[in-house]
Amino acid sequence: MQTIHIHSCPVCKSENLKLFLKGKDHFASKETFNIEKCDSCGFLFTQDFPSENYIDSYYVSDQYISHSDSRKGLMNKLYHYVRRYMLGRKTKLIEKQSSQKGRLLDIGAGTGYFAHEMQNKGWAVTAIEKNEQARNLCKEKWNIDARDNKALFELPHHSFDVITLWHVLEHLENLNEVMQQLYVLLQPSGTLVVAIPNATSYDAKHYQSFWAAYDLPRHLWHFTPQTFSQIASNHNFKIVETKRMAFDVFYISILSEKYRGKSMRMVRAFFTAFIGWLSSVFNKSKTSSLIYVLKK
Repeated sequence: MQTIHIHSCPVCKSENLKLFLKGKDHFASKETFNIEKCDSCGFLFTQDFPSENYIDSYYVSDQYISHSDSRKGLMNKLYHYVRRYMLGRKTKLIEKQSSQKGRLLDIGAGTGYFAHEMQNKGWAVTAIEKNEQARNLCKEKWNIDARDNKALFELPHHSFDVITLWHVLEHLENLNEVMQQLYVLLQPSGTLVVAIPNATSYDAKHYQSFWAAYDLPRHLWHFTPQTFSQIASNHNFKIVETKRMAFDVFYISILSEKYRGKSMRMVRAFFTAFIGWLSSVFNKSKTSSLIYVLKK
């Protein structure tokens, strides 16, 4: 299997890298992977992750809900419940940022729920999704012809009013190339919306190597508010708003307790999640996941 070894930090180019923690792929392969940290800027990343041509096998499971749309089991049912709630919040956020309905690009569309919702709101939506199974479900459920990842670099420049990546950027191998392409695809007054896990969150520090949002090796980059701000600035974006994804901590804590394997995991998960949620009310840097709204 071909792996990608990072020799210099993607954010600041420093070669001063060190081991941050060893983590396990609790979801699929049970393999161990290293997360390394740049000593200069603090950026965290998965070291020696499978290359684009090999990483697909780490997603192959009915449990990978964003691709399978399965409703089997408590976690998948919870995922669907939270998604219904978040769809309303996401659409309101987009419409607040844009004075009129226009062209929207949804990258990592999964099975198409958000893309479909925005179409119903009157937006012209282009969807990109790497996984073939998810693309097929997009077509079957919503008649949306999602395109594969190669389409990102084939679309016309300055062609979108809004671009969204809901828990997607952390999966994309060529981080700087993607950020550069997002910039040129946006209209001059366009909006970029990025939702990503937060490695400085209360639950990340509590669970450490068992934190489900590290999701090794599928998550390649592990952002903090500081490092995301730096990479946004590197590509001439300005963060104009940051919002909490307040319910992510409950879903992630349940998964983290499952991986940790201790007794009374639902009680433990709820207790940890509640403290994390409460902490984030007063300090966004404690939030499990954050939504960043960016402008050129």
